[in-house]
Amino acid sequence: MAKIDPGRFFEDYAIGQVIEHAVPRTVSGGERALYHALYPARHALYSSDLFAQSCGLPAAPIDDLAAFHVVFGKTVPDVSLNAVANLGYAEGRWLKPVWPGDTLRSTSEVIGLKQNSNGKTGVVWVRTRGLNQRDEVVLEYCRWVMVRKRDISAPAPETVVPDLKTVLDPADLTVPQGLDFTGYDFTLAGEPHRMADYEVGETIDHVDGVTIEEAEHMMATRLWQNTAKVHFDLTFRPEGRLIYGGHVISMARALSFNGLANAQMIVGLNGGAHANPCFAGDTVKAWSEVLDKAETGAPGVGAIRLRLVATTGGAPFALRGEDGKYGPDVLLDLDYWALMPL
Repeated sequence: MAKIDPGRFFEDYAIGQVIEHAVPRTVSGGERALYHALYPARHALYSSDLFAQSCGLPAAPIDDLAAFHVVFGKTVPDVSLNAVANLGYAEGRWLKPVWPGDTLRSTSEVIGLKQNSNGKTGVVWVRTRGLNQRDEVVLEYCRWVMVRKRDISAPAPETVVPDLKTVLDPADLTVPQGLDFTGYDFTLAGEPHRMADYEVGETIDHVDGVTIEEAEHMMATRLWQNTAKVHFDLTFRPEGRLIYGGHVISMARALSFNGLANAQMIVGLNGGAHANPCFAGDTVKAWSEVLDKAETGAPGVGAIRLRLVATTGGAPFALRGEDGKYGPDVLLDLDYWALMPL
């Protein structure tokens, strides 16, 4: 019996299939330190135990996107090892904070399949859940991936395209237990702007940029135990090292601090698209658009819906061309909810 696992191909998936992903991961303060070293991440709630305690939490949680990367990385050998591209996200919810010392594992359910017209690839939709050592779901999300077929003569499965929400209702969002922004320290957070200061339709150019270094991307991708071949093996992408899409998400989120320092916690992911590939040497810049605002019922805590766009330096606020397609400089179009002081 062969002992080497080549990964799943499109014809290996079936609707309703549940995959228990291998290798649980106990996270520590090391995750936070390395995450903050890899990205210019400096949201106060994830940086300071004292700041988090002043907001009603017992300590600073692990960064929301760091938790996402840990959960996501576990799924790669089973979902996207043979992927051509990760296509999008929907219905992402952060349900419980992740604390240093928590052990995370991941499970995924196949909820959609559609063979592409070329007969060589297909799209697989999965709903992934990250669970802690108490079997509590800490986050969940859907994503869809284009995956190669092992045998192009294999029959196409029945097409099932899941009906996913385009936007999470504010009632779908979970505010961490005890979170209270009524005594929020705007000076320590870095900016004075509360949710009332932002208008729906407002756009923000985050000004700064970071050039993606190959070594840092490789370190990050290994940290998250992401084994996708396109990120490591140049024979799969001879034109250059394809940067993990999550690396771009975290870089853009960190850049958004300048203008959105008080958008402290991501709690909902409405949708996302990796519009164009990112390669080592590209310089990432970011801009945001305010899409909506809502109250949460937690003291002093509001929810702000934001579009976060990462680019390779094109004109800010340019997203699509006249043909309706993303501009060639657009790397990421992410729609998310974050918690912010009212």
